Amino acid sequence: YVCSTWGNNHFKTFDGDIYQFPGICKYNFVSDCQESYKEFSVHIQRGLNSNNHSEIQYILLTITDFTVYLRPKLAVVDGQIVKTPYYSSGVLIESNDIYTKVYAKLGLVLIWNQEDALMVELDSKFNNYTCGLCGDYNGIPIYNEFIDGGDYNSITYGNLQKISKPNAECEDPDETQALPSCSEHRDECEMLLTSSAFADCRLRLNLEMYIQACMQDKCACNTNEDSFCLCSTISEYSRQCSHAGGRPGEWRTQDFC
Repeated sequence: YVCSTWGNNHFKTFDGDIYQFPGICKYNFVSDCQESYKEFSVHIQRGLNSNNHSEIQYILLTITDFTVYLRPKLAVVDGQIVKTPYYSSGVLIESNDIYTKVYAKLGLVLIWNQEDALMVELDSKFNNYTCGLCGDYNGIPIYNEFIDGGDYNSITYGNLQKISKPNAECEDPDETQALPSCSEHRDECEMLLTSSAFADCRLRLNLEMYIQACMQDKCACNTNEDSFCLCSTISEYSRQCSHAGGRPGEWRTQDFC
């Protein structure tokens, strides 16, 4: 019941597809789309930070008529900056130096590391009712997201989720330029993700998807010894493992991540 985005423009839908989408516009991450009346929506904008790493610049969460705007170390509710922990209208906002968390009584939990990684957990009552970068939450991978009436690639799919803002300056990623596939670095990625620290994670998550994401990261980094390339996907694997009830061991070291 978790959708997430992290690192080098990776997204994981509720149904378990992992894809890359490098858009820097404002997008519908996940919304309730069952009727004209939306119970909630989560909009995000990703962009590059000063180190040229992709991160989330802000999140806009709307629950019925209540809006929460989040930036790193800042929470704004209905236009007013608030101190956390903050509770009102069935919404609790907590934050510390590392995470911002929002719990909404209607069945939504949002956890952001104030940098590149955002995770949204949704109650199963929203099965088949969502739309956005997180997909339709119908339990079937790929089906409606990437096939629906034609074979979509992830860029086409991502561009469809853009929220048009008047005067917004942002280019859609080119749909004909599919992201390069990558078949190198499998051994290194597999070794990292199957280390003894992750023994408790093997049966809880789809390992192959994280190996693929790690390979993409290594290819994109082009042998640049930039730990961000690897650390973000391994951090995500560790987070998702904990979230699924696993207990990852200590995998970070003095020289790695």
